[in-house]
Amino acid sequence: MNRNSVSAQLGWLLAALLSLVWLYVWLDWQYFKWFSLESHDLLCYVALLPVAWGFWQARRKILLFRYAIYSACLLPIWHLIVFKCDRKGWDNLEAITAQTGLAIIFVVGLAWTVWLVDRQAQRYQVKRLETSAPKEGSSPLLAMHASMANAEDGRRIWNPVDMDAWFYGKKKPKLYQSLSVFFGYLVTFLAIFLILINLTGCEDAFALPSGGGEEAPLQPMVKIQKIIKKKFVLNPYSSVYTHAPNETQLQLLEITKHAYKAGSGEGAGAGFSSGNSRGKVHFIRLEYSGGDWDQGIDADENMLMQYHLLTQHKVADEPQTRTISQVKNFKIGESPPLLYLTGQKNINVGKGDVDVLRSYLLEKHGMLFADNGGSPHWGNQFKSLMSRILPRQQYIVVPLDHPIHYIPYPIPFLPYVAPHGGKEALAWVVDGRIVAYYHPGDIGDAWADDHAGVDRQVWEACYHLGTNVIFYAHAEYNRWLEKRKKSN
Repeated sequence: MNRNSVSAQLGWLLAALLSLVWLYVWLDWQYFKWFSLESHDLLCYVALLPVAWGFWQARRKILLFRYAIYSACLLPIWHLIVFKCDRKGWDNLEAITAQTGLAIIFVVGLAWTVWLVDRQAQRYQVKRLETSAPKEGSSPLLAMHASMANAEDGRRIWNPVDMDAWFYGKKKPKLYQSLSVFFGYLVTFLAIFLILINLTGCEDAFALPSGGGEEAPLQPMVKIQKIIKKKFVLNPYSSVYTHAPNETQLQLLEITKHAYKAGSGEGAGAGFSSGNSRGKVHFIRLEYSGGDWDQGIDADENMLMQYHLLTQHKVADEPQTRTISQVKNFKIGESPPLLYLTGQKNINVGKGDVDVLRSYLLEKHGMLFADNGGSPHWGNQFKSLMSRILPRQQYIVVPLDHPIHYIPYPIPFLPYVAPHGGKEALAWVVDGRIVAYYHPGDIGDAWADDHAGVDRQVWEACYHLGTNVIFYAHAEYNRWLEKRKKSN
C-alpha cells in the first residue's frame, strides 16, 4: 500500500470522526445543551473540517461520488447557517433558512432514494434476464420497464426493491414501484422529523434571556439644573434702595428613567444571569376544560409587547397556549416560569391534571398568574383548584409593599377593571415564594386595545402590574437555576 493510499484512508477516517463530532454538536444544540453557546461556536467550525476535506477529495473523484460528497456536506453547512442566524437573533431569517434547508434535504434524499432503488431493480432484472430462458422480445431495455419473472415457476417475490414483486402487478410495475418508493420515503421522512421534534420535548424547552440587573424598584431621579440670569450693576451709594434680582435660580427637574438594568443576577444587558442568547420571555396561557379559558386572548400579545418595552427583555414573537397535558412535557430547568389563566365560568380539572400542575409549581419552580375574568364563581373555582394542588397552603392577601407590587414598577394601588372577586390580590406561598398569584378584577381586559374603557391611569397600572408579576416569576426562576448550577 503506497503512501498516498494510506494518507487518503487516514484522511477519510479523520473526516468520519469529525462528522461524528458534528452530529454530537447538532444533538447538543437541539436537545442536550451541555455545551455553552460560545463552545458551540468553536465546535461548529471544527465540525466543518470534514466538509472542507470532502470538497477537496471530491475534485478527484468520479461524478457520482462527487455528488454523494456534496450531498453529505449539505447537513453541516445547513446547521451552521441556521445556528448563526439563531445566535444573531435573526428569527425570520432563521425560520426561512430552516424551512428551505429542510426542503432541500427532502428533495436530495428523495433523489438518492429513487436512484438507488431504480439501480438495484435494474440489477435484479438484468440478472433474471441473463439466467432465465429467453422470452420473445426480451432485451435489457425491457428489463428496465417490465416484469421478467416467470409466472409458471410459482414463486412470489416480496422484496419491494425488486420490480417483479407480486404486489406491483404485471401491467405497470415500474410506475407502481416508483409511487411506492415516493410515498414510503415521504412517510419515513415525516416520521423521523416528528420523532426528532418530540423525542426530548424540544418544542417545550424554554430559556431565559441572557443578561443581568438589579432587583429594585424604578425610582425617579432628581436633576438640578442651574439657570444663569442676567446680572445687574447697582450703585451701593445710591439714596434709592433697589432690590437686586437673584443671579441664579435652581430648578428641580424630576426625570423618570431606568436607573438600573431590569433583570436579575450578574450579566451584560437587561435579562437574567442564568439565561442565554437564545432565551426569550414567553407569555403562555393555560388551556383547561369546562370554561372560557380563551376569554380576551387577543390582549395577551399587548401585554407581551408592553413587557418588552418596559423591561427591554427579549420576548417571544407571539403569545402561546398550552394544555395541562402539555405542561407535563416541560423539562425541569427548561420550563416557562409563568402560566397565565383566566375565565369566568368553570374550571374542570381531573386528579391527573392536578398532579401535573403541582409538579409544575414545586418541582419545575413555575408560577400561576390567575385573573378573574368576570365572576365571583370563577374566583371560587380557582381557589378550589389551588386547595387541591396545595392542600396544606392557605392563600394570603398580598400587600402593596410586597416586591411583586413594586419591582420593577411601584404600584400605588391595586388596579382592576371591575372587582369581580374582591379588591385585593391573593397569593399561595411556598418557602417564601409566590407560586400562584390571583388578581380579582379582570386585569386582562385592561390590556385589550380599548382598555375596557377605564382611565389611562388604571390601564397603565395594569400593564405595570402585569410586568411585575411576569418579572417576579422569572427572577425567582433565575435564582433557582443559579442555585441548581452551584449545587451541581
